[in-house]
Amino acid sequence: MSTPAMKTEPAAALLATTAALVVTMTPKRPPRADKYIKMARETALRVVPPLIVLALLMLFWEMVCRRAGSTLPPPSRIYKETRELIFDPFFDRGGIDKGLFWHLSASLQRVALGYSLAAVAGIALGTLVGQSIWAMRGLDPIFQVLRTIPPLAWLPLSLAAFRDGQPSAIFVIFITSIWPIIINTAVGIRNIPQDYRNVAAVVQLNPLEFFWKIMIPAAAPYIFTGLRIGIGLSWLAIVAAEMLIGGVGIGFFIWDAWNSSHISEIILALFYVGIIGFVLDRMIAGLAKMVTHGTALN
Repeated sequence: MSTPAMKTEPAAALLATTAALVVTMTPKRPPRADKYIKMARETALRVVPPLIVLALLMLFWEMVCRRAGSTLPPPSRIYKETRELIFDPFFDRGGIDKGLFWHLSASLQRVALGYSLAAVAGIALGTLVGQSIWAMRGLDPIFQVLRTIPPLAWLPLSLAAFRDGQPSAIFVIFITSIWPIIINTAVGIRNIPQDYRNVAAVVQLNPLEFFWKIMIPAAAPYIFTGLRIGIGLSWLAIVAAEMLIGGVGIGFFIWDAWNSSHISEIILALFYVGIIGFVLDRMIAGLAKMVTHGTALN
């Protein structure tokens, strides 16, 4: 006749065997070196092809522009003539004789202020147009007409109103970048699923809670699409506006270099303009990916 102790021993052995089996089936973590190798490979796949294309373009540019009669300087000559601007961007000799850092910084400050105002106003107006059928009928046709006006066409009007170049440039940025934010926000609000609205009605959310908990999260991918388009238009607008208002700024730097026939400085400035525009777009795209958990277009 078996005793309780005899029944316990097989059960304990079975548990030990099961535990050992679970331990042996647990997947091993990949070594840290393999993780770093994988990251390096993914980085190389992203970085190496553009570098190869850029090197080929630079070589082609050098070969074409080194010929006699060429109107544009080759890359080797650009580097030679702009070496001081490249390696000493922080010099300040007073007035407008400053390094590229100060010109880019002044432009970025104007963009930051004008774009921030456009983002706040654009999301608010886009929400109104998307949520209210009467607001859409009254405001959407006006927005569609105003958004077709070129950015620089607003500059004389803003100069007449503000009598100063700084607020005029900020207004041009604002009026240029607000339209895609309004339109994309309105589209996102109109595309909120009806189920979300039904749930909000069941739990009796007030308008402010509905705005923060339903509207903004549901329309976030559309909103960030408008914000990405807006930041690109802002950077385009400030370069064009600064060519006319003067003062410190990358747009005026380009125009002043043209008046002084410094083509190499213009090309260097355009390179910085392109790099900063790309960085600004990536910043908004990264913020969108973080906020929307990857649902926004990248």
